[in-house]
Amino acid sequence: MPADAEPTRVTPGLDSPDQVQDEARALAVKQIERRRRFQARAFAYGVICVFLVVIWATSEYSNARGWPSSGFSQSSSIPHKWNIWIIYPVLGLTLVLAVDAWNTFSRKPISEREIQRELDRMGRLG
Repeated sequence: MPADAEPTRVTPGLDSPDQVQDEARALAVKQIERRRRFQARAFAYGVICVFLVVIWATSEYSNARGWPSSGFSQSSSIPHKWNIWIIYPVLGLTLVLAVDAWNTFSRKPISEREIQRELDRMGRLG
């Protein structure tokens, strides 16, 4: 510590400015990591959906002996009608991605202040 600098006094129970800044920085880093993990999962879900659509299109083209000129149906092997089963896995993955997005962007990490408030509350109850 330089000779002309005053030592900072920390009052028990109060966070020093450095502690608050370190806590805020740690929370920011955690949130950035959560967003990056979400982006990786969203990309993976997209790749999976594209892969499933390719499988669906290939199998339905083969089953219906051509493109869906007569529309879509719930049964297979009808000439020129494709079974629309692809909507179920795509909707399922979309729902999973929506819940993942909510967890990533709406839910905040637990802060040290929240922990301290809960401990104080529990101390008053006990």
